[in-house]
Amino acid sequence: MSVEESTAREPAAPPQRSDEPWWPALRPLVRRLHFYAGVFVGPFLVVTALTGLLYIFSPQLEQVVYDHELHVPPGPTTQSLATQIDVARDALPGAELTAVRPAPTPTDTTRVIFDNPDVDGSYYRTVFVDPHTAEVRGVLETYGSSQSLPVRTWLAQLHRNLHLGEAGRIYSELAASWLWVVALGGLLMWVRRKRSSARSLVAPQLRAKGRRRVLSWHGSVGLWACAGLLFLSATGLTWSLFAGENVTQLRSALSWETPTVSTDLPRPPSGDVGFDQVHAAAIAHGVTGPVEISAPGDGAYKVEQTERHWPTQLDAVAVDPGSGQVVSELRFADHSLMAKLARWGVDAHMGLLFGLPNQLVLAALTIGLTSMVFMAYRMWWLRRPTRGFGAPPERGAWRRVPGRVLAPIILAAAFIGYALPMLGASLLLFLAIDVALGARRTTGV
Repeated sequence: MSVEESTAREPAAPPQRSDEPWWPALRPLVRRLHFYAGVFVGPFLVVTALTGLLYIFSPQLEQVVYDHELHVPPGPTTQSLATQIDVARDALPGAELTAVRPAPTPTDTTRVIFDNPDVDGSYYRTVFVDPHTAEVRGVLETYGSSQSLPVRTWLAQLHRNLHLGEAGRIYSELAASWLWVVALGGLLMWVRRKRSSARSLVAPQLRAKGRRRVLSWHGSVGLWACAGLLFLSATGLTWSLFAGENVTQLRSALSWETPTVSTDLPRPPSGDVGFDQVHAAAIAHGVTGPVEISAPGDGAYKVEQTERHWPTQLDAVAVDPGSGQVVSELRFADHSLMAKLARWGVDAHMGLLFGLPNQLVLAALTIGLTSMVFMAYRMWWLRRPTRGFGAPPERGAWRRVPGRVLAPIILAAAFIGYALPMLGASLLLFLAIDVALGARRTTGV
């Protein structure tokens, strides 16, 4: 993100090498694109990184904030799920039962989850019950399949849309759409710049001064962080407003969707064996550990593991309410490779897959990204122009790019702009600004 380099007039291109005649002409365009992305998208990247940093350790935070609701002293006996559900129903009269998460350990509470008709989306009202005494420990609003509690949900929505609703998601999509472009462009320029010196390529020049020292830190940090930034960009786009819909359609077309266990029954069930027997049937079938038992509705009960750490445990079975027998099953090991990668990618992005090491890596990436943006602005300030954005690279440089290189670039840009609408729209805006600045410089206005 070496934005300072575009603030001074582009030096004459070095002599072209016979084996790579395209790079001297292409380099000014890459630098100019990197410059605009750094100047205009940089603030969005910083906000995304900082809000993501706040979210990373939210699982530990909610364990502290909601200690009373989540934890209980171990007891000599455990009440039946039926008893715990009855107590929870008394706490929320008339609410529709959605699912139950039995206490996974003797010091955890059972979560009895009810629908929340007052809020759109995946929001629920969850009653926390002591599994030993059947005492209600609290009632909280929870969100999503991860059953996030209010503090964690608030931080997640801050990262996702700044609490501005659907319109606020544009900011995070803009950041995710450009992050991979900025990272790859910066990596390409840095490697080309330092390819003759491995030491200065991978480590900052501690004895350098001024802009040169800042640039060495900017490039070195970017080199080490590049793979992680590409991962965050790719996984972040799956949640985005516009590009996310395209990703969903692509996964559907290629049959890369995450499969779900079938809860269909050949005939309506006769009777209901209840949650306790369903839970026992699932355990006997190997679905153990933390699980969520979904209410049957018109079909079967669904019992699904909820352990998203490594190794991922997301096996699921469907249990007939009438007989208490397992009628279908779905093992995580049988998911397609792409479905597994999607699951692991999302969980790693959220800091869940490998626990604390995962969180520490994400924290380092967010801090590194933030520091690189600020270093970029620092370099720009050290070579700041007297007006505007400074002289752009030599205009018309694209004409020297061989057609065999330029044509694929144009086609790729059109395709990517269609697949990532926020990137395409903002790229057109950058081009319009560049044309306007060039016209202003030409006319001397």
